[in-house]
Amino acid sequence: MNDSSCNVSAVLSHHLGGVLKEFLNKLLILPAGYVMAVSWDRPSQGRERFVQSYLRFTIILLVPVVFSVASVQAQDIGKDSVLPPVVVTATPFENRSELDTAQPVSVLRGEDLRRKREASLGDTLSRELGVASSSFGPAAGRPIIRGLDGPRIRVLENGIGTLDLSAISPDHAVTAESLNASQIEILRGPATLLYGSGASGGIVNVVSGRIPNQLFKSPKGDIEIRGNTATEERTGAFNATGSIGGRASWSVGGFKRKTGDYHIPGRADESNPSSKKGIVENSAIDSDGISAGGSLVGERGFIGGSISRLESKYGIPSPEGSKIDLKQTRYDLSGELDKPIIGFDKLKIRTGYNDYKHNEIEGTGEIATRFKNHGLESRAELLHAPIKNWQGVFGVQFQDRNFSALGEEAVIPVTKSRSTGIFLVEERNWDRWRLELGGRIERATQDPQNNANPSRAFNLYNVSAGTLWKFMEGYGLGLSATRGQRAPSTEELYIKGAHRGTATFQTGDDTLGGETTSNIDLTLRKNTGPIKWKINVFHNWIDNYIFVRSADTNGDGVADRVDDTGTPDPSGEFLVQNFAQTGARFFGAEAEVIFTLKPDATELRLFTDYVRGKLDMGGNVPRITPQRFGLELNHKVGSWTANVNAFHVMRQNRVAELETSTPGYTLVNVDVSYRIKETKSNGIKIFLQGKNLLNEEMRVHTSFLKNFAPLPGIAAVIGLRGEF
Repeated sequence: MNDSSCNVSAVLSHHLGGVLKEFLNKLLILPAGYVMAVSWDRPSQGRERFVQSYLRFTIILLVPVVFSVASVQAQDIGKDSVLPPVVVTATPFENRSELDTAQPVSVLRGEDLRRKREASLGDTLSRELGVASSSFGPAAGRPIIRGLDGPRIRVLENGIGTLDLSAISPDHAVTAESLNASQIEILRGPATLLYGSGASGGIVNVVSGRIPNQLFKSPKGDIEIRGNTATEERTGAFNATGSIGGRASWSVGGFKRKTGDYHIPGRADESNPSSKKGIVENSAIDSDGISAGGSLVGERGFIGGSISRLESKYGIPSPEGSKIDLKQTRYDLSGELDKPIIGFDKLKIRTGYNDYKHNEIEGTGEIATRFKNHGLESRAELLHAPIKNWQGVFGVQFQDRNFSALGEEAVIPVTKSRSTGIFLVEERNWDRWRLELGGRIERATQDPQNNANPSRAFNLYNVSAGTLWKFMEGYGLGLSATRGQRAPSTEELYIKGAHRGTATFQTGDDTLGGETTSNIDLTLRKNTGPIKWKINVFHNWIDNYIFVRSADTNGDGVADRVDDTGTPDPSGEFLVQNFAQTGARFFGAEAEVIFTLKPDATELRLFTDYVRGKLDMGGNVPRITPQRFGLELNHKVGSWTANVNAFHVMRQNRVAELETSTPGYTLVNVDVSYRIKETKSNGIKIFLQGKNLLNEEMRVHTSFLKNFAPLPGIAAVIGLRGEF
C-alpha cells in the first residue's frame, strides 16, 4: 500500500470516527433525555414497551455503523488485536486463560469490577452472562447461574469455600467481599468434578490474594472510597502487599461500609397503600472487615497463611422487619511446591477454617435464632509430569461442618456434615485440539443431633469429558459433557418451621434422594480482530431435582398460609412451602459481541442471555431469570474514561405454580473517571457514576422480596481510587 492510500485510509477512518461519535451522541444522549421526560408521563406498562422498542431500535441502527467503521479500521488492528490473557485460578492447570477452556468461563477484574461493585456478591455479578442475584435486600444477594442457586452454586474465596451459611437461606449474606478482590471468576455449568457436589450449577471464585505467592520489589496496593446518594453509602477499602528480607511477603486489607435505608421511585409494596413511599425501610447495612497474611517464598514454591475478621449488621426489608448480626473469623493456609517427588511437577495445598455465627433479631429487638457454623475445608492437588502427551491432576478434598440453629424459633436441627472426595483430571493436546477427561468419587454424610431425623449417607460420582478445537486462528469451538450427583443439603432434608427472613413456613423431607445432573455445554468464540464474540448453548437434565413448592391443599389456586406455629390461617404471615423432588430440564443460551471501534480507545459490547427451567411433572421452575439484553460502550481519551451501559430485563411470564409474573425494566448507568496521574502501575482516579438514570422501578423476579423491596432508584456515586 502506497503512502497516498495510507493517508486516505487514515483520513477516512478519522472522519468516520468523528461521524460515529456525533451519531452516538445524538442517538444515545439526546433521546435518553427524551425517554426520561416522556416515560414519566406514560403508564408503567407503556413505558416498558417504549423503552424496550427504543433500545432495540438503537441496537439495529448501531450494528451496520459498527461493521462499517470496523472494516475501515481492520487494517490498523489486524490479527494483533487479541483479548489480554487472564489466568483463571479455579481451574486445575496453570496459566489457563478464560479463552482456553472447553467450559464457559469469564473473569471480572480491573475497571469492569470497579464499576460493577455492589454491597453483595450477587448484585456485583448480576449483569454478567448467565448470572443473576437472589437479591434479598442490598446486603444479602447470592449468585444464581443459569437458573440454579442455593446449594448448587459454590462460592469460593481463593479456591476454598466461603464456609458461611449463605446457601442455606437467601437472607444470609455471602462473606466474600468484592472490595478486597483482585478478580472474580465465574465457571458456568457443573464443576462438581473439582469442587464437589455443591458445585452442580457452577462456581464463583473470589480472588483476594490474602496469601502472597511471590516476592515484590516494592510494596503495592490500592485504596478506594465511595459514596452513593440512593443508599446513603459511605464506603472505604484498602489492600496492600509487599516483601521483607528477600524471602517473606505480607498482605493486609480491610473495608468499612455503612448505608442507610435506600431510596426508590415509588412504594416498596404497591399492594399496600400504607407502605412508605420513596424508601425501603429496614434495608441499612453496617459492615467492616480486616485481614492480614504472610508467606515464605523460595525458589521452588511458597507456604503461608492468613487470618480475617468480618462483622456485618444489616436489615431484612421484609414485613417482619428483622435484622441479622453476623460475625466470622476465618483462617487460611496455602502452599505450593515444585517437583515435590519424582514424576510430579507441582503440589498445591489449601486449607480454610472458619468460626461463623449470626443472630436473627426480631423487630422487637429480641434474638429469635442463633446460627453457628464451624467449617473446615482442605484440598491437595498433585500435577503429574506428562505421560505419553497426557498431563493431569490428582486431588483430594475434605469438608467438615458443625452447624447449629438455636433458639425458640430454630427450624433446623444441630447437624454434623462431612464429605470426602478424590478426583482425577487428564488432558491431551494436539496441534489444534485439546481433550479433557475426568472423574470424581465422593462420600457425603448428614448427621442430625436429635432423635427426630435419621442420618443420611450418599455415595456420589462425577464424570466429565470436554474438547476444545481451534479450527482457525482466533476461533475456538468447545464442547463439554458432565454427569454428576449432588447430595441433598441440610435444610432440604431437615428444615421445619417458620422462617421470618423469607416469610415462609418450610418443611424438608429427610427421605430425599440425590440429584443426578447430565449437562451439555457448547461454546463457540472468536477472540481476535476488530470484532470478537462468543456464543454459549447449554442443556441440563436433572433427575430428582429438589425444589421448594408452595402448598395449595384446597386446590383453589391460592397458596396456603399459616401463623408462626404452623396453624392454618388465611391471613397468616407465613406462606406454606414444602421441599419436593421431580425431574427438571434447564436450557438456554448466552451471547456477546464486542466491536473495537478504535484500538485502545472505543469499544462497544452487545450481549444477551436466556434460560428456561421446566419440571417433568408439569409447569415451570420457580424464580427463573427472565431474558435480558445489554449494550455497553467504553471510550478512553487520555486520562479520561467513560462507560455507558443499558440493561433491559424482559417481563417474566413463564412462572411456576402459585407464582406471580414480574414486569420488565431498563437499567441505564453512566460512569466517567479521570486519572490524575497517568501511569501503568499507579495513580489516583476520580470516578462519578449515574445509576438507574431512568429512575425505573426494578423488581427482581429471582428474589423472595420482589413485592417488598425493589432495587434502588436513581443515584449518583462519587469515589476515588488510588493505586501504588
